[in-house]
Amino acid sequence: MLERAKMAEAFPFTVMVIMEGCTIGLTILAKSAITAGMNPFVFVVYTNALGSISLLPYSFLFHRERIEQSIFSFPLLLRIFFLGLTGIAIAQNLAFLGLSYSSPIVVCEMGLMIPTISFLLQFIMRKTKLDLGSTNIRVKVIGSLISIMGAIVVEIYKGPYIRKASSQQLQTRKPSLFVFYSTPDRWLIGGILLLASSLSICIWNIIQLGTIRQYPQVMKVVSFYSLAGTIQCAIFSLIVERDLDAWKLKLNLDLLLIIATAIFTSIIRSSVHISCTQMKGPLYVPMFKPFGIVFANAFGVGFFTNSLRYGSVIGAVITGMGYYTIMWGHVREGDELHKRHNIDRLDSSDEKVPLLEEESEV
Repeated sequence: MLERAKMAEAFPFTVMVIMEGCTIGLTILAKSAITAGMNPFVFVVYTNALGSISLLPYSFLFHRERIEQSIFSFPLLLRIFFLGLTGIAIAQNLAFLGLSYSSPIVVCEMGLMIPTISFLLQFIMRKTKLDLGSTNIRVKVIGSLISIMGAIVVEIYKGPYIRKASSQQLQTRKPSLFVFYSTPDRWLIGGILLLASSLSICIWNIIQLGTIRQYPQVMKVVSFYSLAGTIQCAIFSLIVERDLDAWKLKLNLDLLLIIATAIFTSIIRSSVHISCTQMKGPLYVPMFKPFGIVFANAFGVGFFTNSLRYGSVIGAVITGMGYYTIMWGHVREGDELHKRHNIDRLDSSDEKVPLLEEESEV
């Protein structure tokens, strides 16, 4: 029984670490493809189109039970439209465009800013009061300040090279827009774009929470907003990129990368995240986000996809510390709510006991 319990703990941990490693690996390969000349907007359209095609039938197999609520009601369709807009059309286009200007480790670092941005949004929307007398609020504020410091370090201080890229390839074709005309290391622009992508994901999280409350079949919601986001991306990308040669796919590694990214992000990672959340709670999956820094550093040293500098590593580690500080605040807050709930239950049960005793005496 003890060995089974250990296996039950080790299995989701191992799977989540593998998920983060695969995510960073695909990000590095995407960086290589974009640096070699693939249009990031085209990459987003093809990966999401293929992912939507495979995810839609899979979602109906994943959720076989029927519920009364219809996903085709106008309020849900409106939510799905905005989920596709914020979670895919805006977030992913900004993310891959930011990746083309920076590196995978900057992607990881800006992804760790999501809890900080979420906390600031809650404060701006007045869903959270800035009560510095509360220990949890102080922890979140300190974590947010640490994360912001890490982001500033990444953007301002590059430092000496840990390892230089084997070749600094520039795009040979003349770009149709100014945003495509850059070296791979314009990190300030890339960081701003990735930060904007994280902001869009935070807004997407808020919309998604309300949507799941109305329609609890998560995979169906994911499949439909993925389809909506793909259509939005296609319309935007066709306006931005009118060169038909950029849309032509060849039987090479780029096509294999598109297929692998689509299947992994739409089916494999989504299913694992949902299963681990159901098994371990809502804070379990986010705890593995900083593992991406470790993989990005290891892959950055092991492969010659992009230059690796001390500044990016130091800044990412600082942001990771801030990330875990904020998560610790969330854990403390959850524990306090759980204790209050148990106390309320005990108080309500104590109030019922005298009534039962009085009835028995009568």
